[in-house]
Amino acid sequence: MTLAERIEKFNNLMGDIVPPEVKKDLLEKGFFTAPASTKYHGNYEGGLFDHSYMVAHYLKKLTEDCRLDWQNPRSPLLVGMFHDLCKMDNYQHPVIAETLGGEEIRDDSKWEYAIDTLLKGHGDKSVMVLAQYFKLTEEEIMCIRYHMGAFCDKSEWNDYTRAVHKYTNVLWTHQADMLASHVEGV
Repeated sequence: MTLAERIEKFNNLMGDIVPPEVKKDLLEKGFFTAPASTKYHGNYEGGLFDHSYMVAHYLKKLTEDCRLDWQNPRSPLLVGMFHDLCKMDNYQHPVIAETLGGEEIRDDSKWEYAIDTLLKGHGDKSVMVLAQYFKLTEEEIMCIRYHMGAFCDKSEWNDYTRAVHKYTNVLWTHQADMLASHVEGV
């Protein structure tokens, strides 16, 4: 899929939820071109968007099919599309050589973790980045923060369980993420 096709899919799904200046920022920061991982699902250029799109699609479908109730009607799309926003600057192409002039030559076919990112973390970082663009409900924050479900650190399991008890959509968000990554493979 081309960059233009990804942007068109984004616009069609998200509609007016995302202001033009946010779309521009997402494009500049690599949301549509970054991988979702280096080894697992979506480990290719554009994988982050492809995975996020699929999670948003599933969360919207689960909301309709299971009649999920959200604090804000935009939430299934916002949470699904931006649950992994932290990854937009997490990866880079590895340096394989330098020219005599000191210019880096990168292997555009591979990705590695970028250790010099300012913000670290996964769910927390995604919430922090997204909060720069949108006023989030507590439910949206919890859904993004705990979208990894029990795959989070064992020390967080009690917090995750409390979040699910307060906002059942945390569990549905995790389900949508698992459908995208483990069933669809993206």
